[in-house]
Amino acid sequence: MARRLSSSCCTKAVASTSAAPSFRSPLPLPRRIYTRPPLLASLPRPSPPLRPLLPVPPLAPPRSCSLGTLAAAKGTSPALSGASPSQRKWEGGKEEMTIASSVKLAGGTLSVCGRDVLSGVPDAVVASSAAAGGAVDGVFLGADFAEPASRHVVSLGALRGARFMACFRFKLWWMAQRMGDKGGDVPHETQFLLVESKSAGDGGEDAYVVFLPLVEGAFRASLQGGASDELQLCVESGDEDTRGRSFQRAVFVGAALSDPFAAIAGAVAAAKSVLKTFRLRTEKKLPGIVDYFGWCTWDAFYQDVTQEGVEAGLRSLADGGTPPKFVIIDDGWQSVGTDQSNPDDPAGEPKPPLARLTGIKENKKFQNDEDPAAGIKTVVRAAKEKYGLKYVYVWHAITGYWGGVRPGAAGTEHYRSSMQFPNISPGVAENEPGMKTDVLTTQGLGLVHPRAVYRFYDELHAYLAAAGVDGVKVDVQCILETLGAGHGGRVELTRQYHQALDASIAKNFPENGIIACMSHNTDALYCSKQTAVVRASDDFYPRDPVSHTIHIASVAYNSVFLGEFMLPDWDMFHSLHPAGDYHGSARAISGGPVYVSDAPGKHNFELLKKIVLPDGSALRARLPGRPTKDCLFSDPARDGVSLLKIWNMNKFTGVLGVYNCQGAAWSSVEKKNIFHQTGSEALTCGVKGSDVHLISEAATDPEWNGDCAVYRHASGDLVVLRNDTALPISLKVLEHEILTVSPIKDLAPGYRFAPIGLVDMFNSGGAVEGLTYHLLDGAKLLGNNGSTSSSEAVGLVCMEVRGCGRFGAYSSVRPKKCMLGSAQVEFTYDSSSGLVILRLEDMPKERGHKIVVEL
Repeated sequence: MARRLSSSCCTKAVASTSAAPSFRSPLPLPRRIYTRPPLLASLPRPSPPLRPLLPVPPLAPPRSCSLGTLAAAKGTSPALSGASPSQRKWEGGKEEMTIASSVKLAGGTLSVCGRDVLSGVPDAVVASSAAAGGAVDGVFLGADFAEPASRHVVSLGALRGARFMACFRFKLWWMAQRMGDKGGDVPHETQFLLVESKSAGDGGEDAYVVFLPLVEGAFRASLQGGASDELQLCVESGDEDTRGRSFQRAVFVGAALSDPFAAIAGAVAAAKSVLKTFRLRTEKKLPGIVDYFGWCTWDAFYQDVTQEGVEAGLRSLADGGTPPKFVIIDDGWQSVGTDQSNPDDPAGEPKPPLARLTGIKENKKFQNDEDPAAGIKTVVRAAKEKYGLKYVYVWHAITGYWGGVRPGAAGTEHYRSSMQFPNISPGVAENEPGMKTDVLTTQGLGLVHPRAVYRFYDELHAYLAAAGVDGVKVDVQCILETLGAGHGGRVELTRQYHQALDASIAKNFPENGIIACMSHNTDALYCSKQTAVVRASDDFYPRDPVSHTIHIASVAYNSVFLGEFMLPDWDMFHSLHPAGDYHGSARAISGGPVYVSDAPGKHNFELLKKIVLPDGSALRARLPGRPTKDCLFSDPARDGVSLLKIWNMNKFTGVLGVYNCQGAAWSSVEKKNIFHQTGSEALTCGVKGSDVHLISEAATDPEWNGDCAVYRHASGDLVVLRNDTALPISLKVLEHEILTVSPIKDLAPGYRFAPIGLVDMFNSGGAVEGLTYHLLDGAKLLGNNGSTSSSEAVGLVCMEVRGCGRFGAYSSVRPKKCMLGSAQVEFTYDSSSGLVILRLEDMPKERGHKIVVEL
């Protein structure tokens, strides 16, 4: 059931809020003072099983540099209500609006709010107003060329003196982040570019400019740097026979003042409103796995996975008190075969065999000798009936298997598979030259014909669904862009495959059971209407020391872009690993699914119990985890001075993760991830409550003054941070810190309170499901300094809490008593910090524990 954005655990007295599970308070309840801002509380709830997320763009949009702030994905922008008569026109008796965008191309200069962003823009570059497609603050850029071709590159002008963050593909499959301050720093295959336009004077607001290279017709666009600090546009079809010469909407350029996250959300919504080929994350149905702990077989067994191994892994985790509720049976379950060697092949080193799918059913490892016909149903039944799993997913490639479907294999003839050889684009080849000699490129794939691919997916998924499988992890997705020759190009082939995939998922896995993997090209992103979960970065590599800091930085920065389309999945990890805490804490605040790939018997249960509740659920944050605003343009992997701060939201708290990711990054020279020189000393940054970008939406007071209680998970320290004051955090490479940030409620003079949550969990505040405050008669007897001679209670704090363990809160005074349900419970109070701790011994039998704190 969808969780409500507000709930009361203490009241019948609140008739204005939606009904919530109630319990009888041991004390009479006076008037309620506040539960949740009315605007937020009145938001429409998504239908089950979607978990509600805080709205993006924010409910109160940032100030705009013109009337049109963001894309009006639904309805009319609130900014339009204040338009002047000169901006209105009448047509057919109806009032319409024309919007003057603050993003302008004139005189060879692209400007935002009157500030130059690109100079020397060639005459071949054309601009069209995005206002024609709705209330959008931005423009589309395109270009006209002399001759039609399958690939064009044109300068968009020079970019100088402005910091940027780019998400670019360093591999065919995956993106990473790159920072710079001039056009020449922009890597090939950049698919997202965020540029900071600083205010010229004191007190002015910075503008944030978003460049989104799009898909137009059969062509897909990307950005790259050129000579003389040029920012270049590349458009390509991937098929020599698919050509074009005129492009009107190859790039969207949007902007907003003060709020980069709203600028990004608005730009992607603008693209959606025009393309009409994809849906936003907030419009998609999240699969049930995202709220539970899971296990993936990959790093435990790789392709040697067996039914016995699956059961051993599930049993091992459950016996340790962290029962998984979903499993992903990764590569190794399918029926595949390698090609026969060709006697005509030239002598030399033998080619590594590339396996191809030979049928849609499981291989012999997953066939029960006593009942071979049961197939994979046997292990699915065991997972659910013996080990209490809710969901079983299995892996397959978007082409069936790594080498596709073997042409002519018995029983697969109707899929009309034929051999095709990947054609690697120049941009990918520039960043990943090894793809030109990769086994996929040299040995080719058996590509199911686009007109038969729906039948292929439907028969595969129907077979799995009949066996009780709930979803699929669909891998190797970017390979489609290399196979467009003869099929109308890369965009058209990708569109046909994804339409078929979406239709099959909707039919066979009604909870939207799909995870996209190796899928970081915009060909796929801009045609995805169904998939709601996407792997956020290159793999977790347990045996590669260079990868761990790179992984955390990549998932955070990639989520800035990917999180507008789908919920980013920060990948599996090993709990029993030198970097296990580093990875595990990041997954806990990521907002995405959390799962490990531990081998049976090799677990760190102390770590896992900071993430997983005894019932197998996780305290998931509500948004994609992303870098804080002040980290967006710093380079925490390369610059030697910056720490990475990641923020996320819960219902009534925020959470911050701070990570030292220095010392390793992708090298544009060596074209691979490498270590680079960095200091061994700790780096320091300041942490503010406002680093949690939407923290004001967790406050229960519209007049909240910005003060927060901040709980440091590692040390157990609680501090009060006044508005705009900073807490210093110092970390060495591969160290991290998790902080719960809770807005402080001022009930009465001298009486302040803020919930923290389950303090032994990484995302402590995710446990707080309901929160209301009430003033009692004792508040009338308080002096201005909060002193009173009366013993009467001043106020009540009523909370609803998930899970079990030590529950903590900040209180400026020692509570008179704490109630758990109808029973009074013991608690501890640290008067120096204000930390209140009480113990919740067991998991709640119903929705949550009902806690009342009397002050």
